[in-house]
Amino acid sequence: MALAAAQGLTMNEAAARLGTGDISQVIEALVAADGTDGHAHASSARAGIGRDAVLTLADLADAAHYLCLLHGRHPGVIDHAATRSADNGARAWLVQAADAFARERAYLTQVTVAVGPVPSTAGQSDCEAIVSQQRHALDMLAQSDRRGCAMGAAIALLLDWRAVRHILEMAGIRVGVEPHACDLPDRAATFNVARAIGGDDATDRAIQFGARQLLSQQRGLWDLLQARAEIRRQKR
Repeated sequence: MALAAAQGLTMNEAAARLGTGDISQVIEALVAADGTDGHAHASSARAGIGRDAVLTLADLADAAHYLCLLHGRHPGVIDHAATRSADNGARAWLVQAADAFARERAYLTQVTVAVGPVPSTAGQSDCEAIVSQQRHALDMLAQSDRRGCAMGAAIALLLDWRAVRHILEMAGIRVGVEPHACDLPDRAATFNVARAIGGDDATDRAIQFGARQLLSQQRGLWDLLQARAEIRRQKR
């Protein structure tokens, strides 16, 4: 509970700084505050390579497997959002994002298979149940009928995925899987679509809510992976 409260405070502070501003700036602040890039465990993947690597291959394999559990199935967050959004300003972005994320799922699966079985860690079944609940929460979020909510989740996922992709690439390189080009819509196009569908208070609040909830689930996953890595270290 304390951890969840701390996470919520971080996101609230980020949003409060730009609470009445451009919705794209609000989302940017939320992703910076609570996205994958800002999580200590996730950022450790960039701290070194080879003998200097902070995360072990088991840690990277764990990340790949649990990311696959959360985001590796179709339909996903972006696919659901595409069926919910009636905004013409978002249509081209959603088509590109859904097609590109299908390729990202294939790459995620490829890396997950290449790194081998999920590392043996105490509490395995409980961890899988937690991620299953997270997946259900994301499915419900991305199928919300509240205008802007599903799009907020899809936008946050796409913006956060760049950092996730870097970790997948680190895992893949360790086992000989070469990364392919990521052709998700770029940040500028994504912020443009947030501005295009937002603009009124109700929609902006819904977009922000969807983004917050998506990032909360992402951060919860990295907290879980960090705890699992610590359990494995204690058993060495």
